[in-house]
Amino acid sequence: IGLVQTAQVTTTHPCLPSWLETSIRITQNNVIPMLRLLVFVAVATFLPLGTMEDPSGEPQLAPTPPMGWNSWDSYGLTVTEPEFKANADWVARNLKRHGWQYVVVDEGWYLRNPEAKPGGFQFVIDDMGRYTPATNRFPSAADKTGFKTLAAQVHALGLKFGIHIVRGIPKQAVAENLPIADSRYHAGDAADQSDTCPWNADNFGVKSSPAGQAYYDSVAKLYATWGVDFVKVDCIASHPYKADEIRMFSEALRKTRRPIVLSLSPGPAPLDKADELAQYAQMWRISDDVWDRWRPRPEREWPQSVLGQFAVAARWAPHLAIGHWPDADMLPLGYLGPRPGLGNARQTALTHDEQKTMLTLWSIFRSPLVMGGNLTRNDAWTTALLTNDEVLAVDQHSIDGHAAIDTGNEAVWIAGSETPGTAYVAISNLADTSQTLQYPLQPLGLSGTSYTVRDLWQRKDLGRMDKLNILLPPHASVLYKVAVQ
Repeated sequence: IGLVQTAQVTTTHPCLPSWLETSIRITQNNVIPMLRLLVFVAVATFLPLGTMEDPSGEPQLAPTPPMGWNSWDSYGLTVTEPEFKANADWVARNLKRHGWQYVVVDEGWYLRNPEAKPGGFQFVIDDMGRYTPATNRFPSAADKTGFKTLAAQVHALGLKFGIHIVRGIPKQAVAENLPIADSRYHAGDAADQSDTCPWNADNFGVKSSPAGQAYYDSVAKLYATWGVDFVKVDCIASHPYKADEIRMFSEALRKTRRPIVLSLSPGPAPLDKADELAQYAQMWRISDDVWDRWRPRPEREWPQSVLGQFAVAARWAPHLAIGHWPDADMLPLGYLGPRPGLGNARQTALTHDEQKTMLTLWSIFRSPLVMGGNLTRNDAWTTALLTNDEVLAVDQHSIDGHAAIDTGNEAVWIAGSETPGTAYVAISNLADTSQTLQYPLQPLGLSGTSYTVRDLWQRKDLGRMDKLNILLPPHASVLYKVAVQ
């Protein structure tokens, strides 16, 4: 998204009818988005949510976008069992009642020395060629039951347990040609030794063959015995996109008959593969890693920024299917440390307004919500951000969220509600200066001419009105619930 620097003006655009008078920053770039809005509002309707059939024909594993915590943003490869349990305990005490339920050990749980440089890692694998937890970091795995004890402790908290893996089969297993559990194959039969993840050289790819399927079946069966509820598979949704391995791993999870959510990363996942992704996974990444930056780095595209995610989310919004969620990535909020996956330990670099804008977009887009900050260091402000039930309800229950206006300087998203006669409106100031923005309410597809408006972030009723008139600071957002009177 490119920001256009222009003088502030207030005008009624000649292309708009009187009922769509808008007081905004006018540039040559916003005429087409305004006309697109006119087309939308002519047909917009908000209907009660119906039951949508899962494309796979299986019971829905994620009927609403998954919500939880992941260790990567605060610990990178290095999280230990006590650190993980401390964050899981915090989720149980403070977030569970608000709908947060998954806690996920991210990459590297099988490394004895996770702070070593690539090439110097010491891996822990079992005699069937599968990674198992490093017991010097996860002592509960010392009884050779893997994550079974830790998962049981998570379940006792009323939460669900997840792990991260990189696709493929360990090179060490191939070098030793270890047998594949419950099969006549060995690691060498399953490995595609011409294929290695471009940014992680620990594994070979897995062949699309009976031997390859047997290996993934053995991995999934192991995770099911541990009590795993969520598996994030990396280097599979983009850089490169591995359709066969997605299908094989999904099939392997299905065979376990345990309800395990499948998350795919990194992004950007190919938009033209949306139907295929929905057939095999419950969530998949739509962009590169998102970190605590408002604007993209000028010298490189990675990592993704909050500002950059507006356009990406708008492209993916039409492809949302209940039970299958395009994933805008983790929330790098609060304290990122002591050993974050990128950069030095720090409080998030996003301002309070930018953090609200991030959660506003993620919610009306209906992305999974996965907190990345160290919850044991949460301040009251961040905790309040994560426990606003009215905002979280937009993420969990809104309908057909999509971009109605995006000029580069401001963005308006609209979504329906499960309650007939109501809708959600998110307005974001994407510019670097304050703006006064006005939008009429009648074009939202609601009947009537008078509406009540509630500010969901402030949890405050604003009374009756027929148009919104908002002064927004730079990078700030509002999220409203609008009801017909």
